Amino acid sequence: MNPQAKLIFTISLMLGTTITISSHHWVMAWAGLEINTLAILPLISKSHHPRAIEAATKYFLTQSAASALILFSSMTNAWHTGQWDITQMTHPTSSLILTSAIAMKLGLVPFHFWYPEVLQGSPLTTGLLLSTIMKLPPITLLFMTSPSLNPTLLTTMAILSTALGGWMGLNQTQIRKILAFSSISHLGWMAIILVYNPKLTLLNFYLYTLMTAAVFLTLNSMKVLKLTTLMTAWTKTPSLNAMLLLTLLSLAGLPPLTGFLPKWLIIQELTKQDMAPTATIISLLSLLGLFFYLRLAYCTTITLPPHTTNHMKQWHTNKPTNVLIAILTTMSITLLPMAPMILTII
Repeated sequence: MNPQAKLIFTISLMLGTTITISSHHWVMAWAGLEINTLAILPLISKSHHPRAIEAATKYFLTQSAASALILFSSMTNAWHTGQWDITQMTHPTSSLILTSAIAMKLGLVPFHFWYPEVLQGSPLTTGLLLSTIMKLPPITLLFMTSPSLNPTLLTTMAILSTALGGWMGLNQTQIRKILAFSSISHLGWMAIILVYNPKLTLLNFYLYTLMTAAVFLTLNSMKVLKLTTLMTAWTKTPSLNAMLLLTLLSLAGLPPLTGFLPKWLIIQELTKQDMAPTATIISLLSLLGLFFYLRLAYCTTITLPPHTTNHMKQWHTNKPTNVLIAILTTMSITLLPMAPMILTII
């Protein structure tokens, strides 16, 4: 892709995200979401492969429908209340439509079908954008409207997302699809606590973004797309494989690592809200996701005969990428000791 075109699309992504997260009027928020959608489409389809074109088409149709529903819900709310302010979404029907629309934008169950297919048809760098930056504006809208949302609907979608995200990822061999179902499962944890403690949703999203960025950048440096390729990568890039192993375990939420922090705080908050059965159910369902994380981690440690004759390639990516991966990985596995400080802030 032309560097100037890529720069324009990147600036448009940042502009659309900034407009949405800083707006108070529904029309401005909708305009930012549309700018984001139009900016990411060329990045998805830049390889001109039929799979990439299919992914871009699915993404465009889904996001357009979700944006139309967001505009419809805001218009319905303005018709009944006379308010266009985002925080004044007080009409019950408008809140239900808005929740469904944002769930479609994020890929929450039962609106998740498009997300694994789009991620599978996109390059790893674009997949990173889809999994992180593109989720920030919808989550911001959920954060701003959280007092008016239906907790029963959100809890149902959250439990279903955690269950299907773990279950559907069990038999996958394509790493991008595994990461897509991982994202759906993590979205369930964010949605279940949104009404009760919205700050925990943002904390969970920030830490998830941190760990997912480390995983995507590492896989992109190793040029790994399938489990079979990952099995042969240890002899080529042992340093990257070691960092990927720790980051995957952190993404799984194992206790000594950073990924356990948001799960711990969410379970604690649900228990305070007299929702101990719900906390138990979502904790048990997250064990499904733990299985395929452990399988990925296992694939980074076993050694199979590589496809090339050069058994010990060096870590040959550029230095800025190396430094960024090292920083993200370090933060992905060492932030848990900062939990007391984060607790005092919350």
